[in-house]
Amino acid sequence: MKIACQESLVTGESFAEKVAKLADFGFEGIEVWGSTVRDRVEIIKKATGSRLPVSTVCSGYRGCFLSADKAERDLAVSDMKELLPIAGDLGAKGVIFVPLFGPPQVPDLGPLYDPVSLEKEMLVRLVQEMAPSAESAGVYLLLEPLNRYETHLINRLEQAQEIIERAGHPSVKIMADFFHMGIEERDTPAAIRAAGSLIGHVHLADNTRELPGFGGTDFQAGFAALKEVGFDGYMALECKVPGDPHVELPKAVEFLKSQRW
Repeated sequence: MKIACQESLVTGESFAEKVAKLADFGFEGIEVWGSTVRDRVEIIKKATGSRLPVSTVCSGYRGCFLSADKAERDLAVSDMKELLPIAGDLGAKGVIFVPLFGPPQVPDLGPLYDPVSLEKEMLVRLVQEMAPSAESAGVYLLLEPLNRYETHLINRLEQAQEIIERAGHPSVKIMADFFHMGIEERDTPAAIRAAGSLIGHVHLADNTRELPGFGGTDFQAGFAALKEVGFDGYMALECKVPGDPHVELPKAVEFLKSQRW
């Protein structure tokens, strides 16, 4: 397992300066924001390379995958198909996406489909449409469950697993977030073990949504479960930094290293 950090957590006048700082702090990868990645490909490639590889691309698509408006759905799919080869060019493991924020946007089509059943069916079809682009780029489409306060649909790892298994494509995996799992999973290590090899990427935050070590999350148990299922990918910080990043980010690396072995 390798420790990465989202680019927004570290200060710097340039992307190259951020990369240099994170490498000095002990990080092994950097997660970049998809919203601006299209115009920064060469800058990112020049700054990262072997020193601090790009772990993942986070979001960056417009529209909404499960909107009631087909134009919004098409826009999200089109953007994702554009982002996946960019992620491959950067050497990233994949692109993280959330199908929908908030409540359902589609109508109740009962007795044929209730909103959730319709959303799931739509999501399976859209994933099947996007997955070949991920395969061609040599990356993963990373489906992220969120907690109930951010979305009604995919909250737990098992729900993401259902969509992935129905889609039936090896280039789709789960993005497992310790903060969201802490709210939604009854037993985070058990949920990780059940998802197994479908976990393709991990986000790290304590239960306070701050850096690991500032709350009560049992990272050691979670990391043991990840190791048990053979996960050897990136775990990227996605959280608040309470204090000076130059002090707290290196401390977070040391804390995480003390938890995983």
